[in-house]
Amino acid sequence: MQGSRYAFGPFVLDPGAGTLLRNDVPVAVGHRALKLLAALVERHGEILGKAELIDAAWPGMVVEEGNLTVQIAQLRKLLGPEWIATVPRVGYRFTGAVEQLAGAKREPLPLPDKPSIAVLPFVNLGNDPEQESFSDGLTEDLITDLSRISGLFVIARNSAFAYKGKAMDVREIAQDLGVRYLLEGSARRAAGRVRINAQLVDAVSGDHLWAERFDRSLDDIFVVQDEVTGRIVEALLGRLRTPPPRNRPRSLEAYDLCVRARRLMDDSPQTAQEAHLMLTRAVALDPEYAEAYRWLAMNHWMGWVHSGGPSEAARNVALELARKAVALDPDDAGCRWVLAYLLAYERSFAEADAEFARAIELDPNEADTWAALSDIDVLAGRIDEGLEHIRKAFRLNPFPASWYYLTLGQAQYAAGEYAAAVETLCRDETYRTSSRRFLAASLAQLGRLDEARAEAELFLVGNPHFTIRHWAATEPFRDAATLEHFVDGFRKAGLPAGPGQ
Repeated sequence: MQGSRYAFGPFVLDPGAGTLLRNDVPVAVGHRALKLLAALVERHGEILGKAELIDAAWPGMVVEEGNLTVQIAQLRKLLGPEWIATVPRVGYRFTGAVEQLAGAKREPLPLPDKPSIAVLPFVNLGNDPEQESFSDGLTEDLITDLSRISGLFVIARNSAFAYKGKAMDVREIAQDLGVRYLLEGSARRAAGRVRINAQLVDAVSGDHLWAERFDRSLDDIFVVQDEVTGRIVEALLGRLRTPPPRNRPRSLEAYDLCVRARRLMDDSPQTAQEAHLMLTRAVALDPEYAEAYRWLAMNHWMGWVHSGGPSEAARNVALELARKAVALDPDDAGCRWVLAYLLAYERSFAEADAEFARAIELDPNEADTWAALSDIDVLAGRIDEGLEHIRKAFRLNPFPASWYYLTLGQAQYAAGEYAAAVETLCRDETYRTSSRRFLAASLAQLGRLDEARAEAELFLVGNPHFTIRHWAATEPFRDAATLEHFVDGFRKAGLPAGPGQ
């Protein structure tokens, strides 16, 4: 899944990974500037028009030409003026010699010591695009059901959905994810009925281990999911193991709303508000649906993080909703880790630790649990454990959400691995998020103060109310030395101290 890399002078550009290295050291470069540089380098020697470059960096957006000029000036400052030539009234040309390198090779992931499986997104065979969320929900539920089987290693949903809509050989996908088995399937939902085709493939041998078609009433959808899970477990482990029963929704409309909402929560304040409305409606339709309460709890907490951190009122509501989710489905690891995370932020540390332990006991394959636990570990001063847990999360979820990179970068900073933190936090997946504060601190600790202050300024554009004092007071630190280490980096980077400091 990796593309080409390009070498010029002391630089190596990897557009796919979103990184630029100078003498093997990561260079802090903005997302738009990186897109422009990739467009210029990939067609080095050619003249690229201004409109073409704007489309490369701002696809589908209408922006002023001055934005392009600012980004080009930033690139010249980073690279040196000799690399990009201006063609008056036309555009720009990359003038240096470029060597195209082989695509960045991912190290193959070793197979786990237990049967390992990824559930690929089920294909929606219905004519109605609105049914896409149904197919996605089916995929995610099967991942969750299999994940709870202690004898299996199961790839997380975020990584499985990296292959949605892509035509790839099953062997290549299995190698990317480091698993032996893949579950593929399709679903059609119409006129109160559902037809599901599923097949289990051994990606090493190419053999089909099991395949079946289910044609049932839509009311039986969750029974079908249980049957599919049972068949797979029987095929891989040689005997049927039944996990504790899950809290299933009574309303399919509530189920659809929950599936759609959890895709919107991390994008922006606007989509978080849209998700809030969907989840509130889901709870109203099905007051006993634990997963809807779980995501509504996280949405209350996350929705305000976008604007500088949840208010006390939002935190209280989130905690109440998380407790409700666990009460409704005490055997759901997702509900448990969300409650654990929120309890840590309330400094109920003993209860939080117990909830994290219970979540892992219920589902050791839940990658989000390990990632969230890493965050809390680091702030407790358990830095080695934090690094171990975030790496475990990445193994279960090789193509994760942006907050995994924030968590990894934070752990690397805490461990004094500043160069590694810079490389992590410059990745395109996380660069434009609030992880930038840790990038600024890491650069500052490396003595790259100009870059650190530039990143701090960019961070403050999106987080204008941030102060070190407020951040230190609200994060669930348990270790004074770790807290001081972060504060020191923020101060060096020029982030505002806040009143009283």
